[in-house]
Amino acid sequence: MVLTGRTPAGSRVAATVALTCVIGLIAAGCTGDDGGGFRPGAADVGDPYVPGRGNGGYDVTHYGLDVRYDPSTDRLTGRAVITATATQDLSRFNLDLAGLDVGAVTVGDARADHRRGDGELVVTPRDGLPRGRQFTVTVDYGGVPTPVADGALGSGGFLHTADGAVALGQPDSAATWFPVNDHPSDKATYDLAVTVPDGLAALSNGVPGPKSSADGWTTWRWSERAPMASYLSTLVIGNYRVVVGTHAGRPMVTAVAASLPPAGGAATSLARTGAIVDFLASRFGPYPFDSYGGIAIADDRIGYALETQSRPVYGPAFFTDDRPNLSVVAHELAHQWFGDSVSVGRWSDIWLNEGFASYAEWLWEEHDGGRTAQRNFELQYATTDWSQPSVEPGREGMFGAAVYKRGALAVHALRRTVGDDMFFRILRTWTAERAGGNATTSDLVALAERVAGRQLRPLFDAWLVGGSAPTLP
Repeated sequence: MVLTGRTPAGSRVAATVALTCVIGLIAAGCTGDDGGGFRPGAADVGDPYVPGRGNGGYDVTHYGLDVRYDPSTDRLTGRAVITATATQDLSRFNLDLAGLDVGAVTVGDARADHRRGDGELVVTPRDGLPRGRQFTVTVDYGGVPTPVADGALGSGGFLHTADGAVALGQPDSAATWFPVNDHPSDKATYDLAVTVPDGLAALSNGVPGPKSSADGWTTWRWSERAPMASYLSTLVIGNYRVVVGTHAGRPMVTAVAASLPPAGGAATSLARTGAIVDFLASRFGPYPFDSYGGIAIADDRIGYALETQSRPVYGPAFFTDDRPNLSVVAHELAHQWFGDSVSVGRWSDIWLNEGFASYAEWLWEEHDGGRTAQRNFELQYATTDWSQPSVEPGREGMFGAAVYKRGALAVHALRRTVGDDMFFRILRTWTAERAGGNATTSDLVALAERVAGRQLRPLFDAWLVGGSAPTLP
C-alpha cells in the first residue's frame, strides 16, 4: 500500500484481545465444551491489530461468490459458497460479516442455525464437524453495505460511488461485502460472478471469465487460483475504460475511470505495468500470479493505492498533474511478491510487505535512470526517526515511516552486508519457498541466515527495532 501523505483517520491501538487462540488451535479455556468433545471455534484470531477479525476452528480453501449490485438503490445481494476444513472437532463457527442481512445458511446439504453478533455470523451446523472434515457453507445475504468507519486508513470497505461502488481497504474491507474469515493467516482461492446494470464494468482479481447479459444486466466473472488474503480481494463497479490484452502469455486487464483523462497520468502509468513487472521479476523471481493489471479510480475518498492481488487499485491523488507516476506502480506491483504471494501471518510484521515494496521503488528509480538505491538509502538514513520500530509498530503505526522507509533501509543494509549476488539469492529464495503462504520476521531472518551461511539476527535487530542509528555496513 502507498498513502498520499495524509494522516490516517480514526486509528487507535485496541486493547489486547482476551482470546488468543490462533486459527485451528484452540487452547484450553478458550471456548466452552458443547459436549462429545466438540467445541466452538474461536470468535477472534487473537491479532490485537484487528480486534474481532478472523476466526478459529477451520481453514478456508475457496470462496465462490455470486453477487448482484444495483447502484440506483445501493443494494447488494449475494450467495457465498465457502469450502473449508475443520481444524478441530467443531460444534459451531464464526464468519466475519458486517452490516448485511442473512437469509438461509446451510452446511453441506443441511440447514444450519445462525445468529448475528457484532460483525459476526455465528453458524451452528446440524451435526458436529470432525477434525479434518472438509465442508461447504452456503450463505444467502443482502442489504446496503456499510463502509468501514474507523479503518486504519479512514474510508474503506464497500463504498457507494457516483457511478457504482468500490470495495477496498486494509486491513478491513472484505467483511463489508461477503462472509469471510477476515485475516491474512487464512488465505483461499476465489471465483466471483458479479451482476451489474448493462454499461457498467465490474472489475475484480484474477483471470477474467466469459461475460453474459440478460434483461438489462451483465454478469462479469473473475477467478483467482492462487491463495489470496481476504483484504486483497476487491470489487470495482462503474464507468471505466477497460483494456484487455496479454503479457508474457497471461491476461493483462487495466481499467481507468471514464472521468479521468484518456491520455493522462493514470492511463500512461498503468500502460507500463508489464515493463515494471518484468524488471521486478528479474530481481525477485518469476511473477507469482496468472494475470496482471491495475485499476485507476476517481473517488477522492480513496487517498491510497492498494496491492489488491494481481490487479492493484490506485486512488486519484497519485495522478493529479497528469504525469506518469511509475513509483507507485512499482510499489504496488512489488507487493505481488511481498505481501500478496508471501503474506504476513500477523499484522505486526507488516514491514515485510511495505519495507520491500518501498525498496522496490528505489530499485525501479535506479533502473529508470534516476537516483541510485544507494543514494536513496543515504538520504533516508539521514532523516529517519530511529525511536520508531519497524516490527510491532502498533496499530496507529501500521502505515508509518518506520514500516515503509526504515523497513527499506533494513533491506538495503542486508544487501550492503551480504553483497548483491547473495542478497538477490535470498530474495528469490524467499519468494519461491514461501509462495502462496504466510511468514513472519523470524522466518525471514532464519532463511537469510541459512542462505547466506552467516549470522544476521543482530543486523536485522539493529535496523528494524534498535533505538539509535545503526552503524552503516
